[in-house]
Amino acid sequence: MKQLGFFDVEERLARLSGLGDQLEAFSRTVDFEVFRPDLEKALAYSDQGGRPPFDPVLMFKILVIQTLNNLSDERTEYLINDHLSFMRFLVLGPSDRVPDAKTAWLFRERLPQAGAIERLFDRFDAILHNAGYLPMSDQILDATLMAAPKQRNTNAEKADLRAGGIPEDWQDKSAKLSHKDRHARWTLKFTKAKRQDDGTMPPSDLANPFFGYKSHISIDRKFRFIRKWKTTHAAASDGARLREGLLDKTNTASTVWANTTYRSKANEDFMGKEGFVSKAHRKKPHLKPMPLHIQRSNAGKSVIRSRVEHVFADQKSQTGLFIRTVGITRATMRIGLANDVSQPDKYVKNQKLRAKAYQ
Repeated sequence: MKQLGFFDVEERLARLSGLGDQLEAFSRTVDFEVFRPDLEKALAYSDQGGRPPFDPVLMFKILVIQTLNNLSDERTEYLINDHLSFMRFLVLGPSDRVPDAKTAWLFRERLPQAGAIERLFDRFDAILHNAGYLPMSDQILDATLMAAPKQRNTNAEKADLRAGGIPEDWQDKSAKLSHKDRHARWTLKFTKAKRQDDGTMPPSDLANPFFGYKSHISIDRKFRFIRKWKTTHAAASDGARLREGLLDKTNTASTVWANTTYRSKANEDFMGKEGFVSKAHRKKPHLKPMPLHIQRSNAGKSVIRSRVEHVFADQKSQTGLFIRTVGITRATMRIGLANDVSQPDKYVKNQKLRAKAYQ
């Protein structure tokens, strides 16, 4: 088989560019060097007395590749060595050393310990502000469930976990404890009932048991960038998160759009005191039909509120968003990386729309 030469590689890369290399678009629109100060500070590389084995920006870009393609550490190592587009994004040559799976795992483990994910997200949010993508057109709140590996626990163990404790049988078994997720919870996932073959509708919606975590986000209405986010276990109330920093106070518009889960007296009072105008859906009266004017109002709100569903759909189709790890710290890391990665992707799309508008 003929060995690829320099010009053969350049021709292959040019073809990849013509086909629309997403990573190349990221490199053109996002200067990853802006993340270096936060990465070096979080990972305390300066305290090691020498250069780190691998550049922190390189390692962060590897996590971007991993998140975008929903890859394991081992698969990431293999595909970096195999894919020219990955190597170009990482600015690696054929003879350069590629970080192995263990190095990627260690790097990813250190980021949440240093609280770096939130700072990296804030850094990119600052990039959006500087580029003119200011949150000036209301905000939309919602949450979505993230599946995690199911735990096989006894009822007594579940009771201990719900109480915030550790089951007695686990305490002296470090190996077992490290594989048990003490933070994920079971909940019910409701889906709309479908019409039966005979044309009738079931009396109630379907309720399926679900185990894992929940991603809560707030996006701006115009650009649909994620401005605030939070990770909880799956059984956590969506509405209570509104009062826990999920509202974006930098948004110059005051309106908040959300579904009925966020409609409560506590939330309405909170938003009123903070200067926000609630456009949360109104709930159906108990044991009474929904008034027609409320139906129409909710339908109009749904047209706007549904934009946040598109953000979740893009994330799940692109990154998978399945929690493979154990514990809420790592789950927060996984969801935070997905939120980080979704920002440059939408940034690239917005830049293309802007370019077309000026043509």
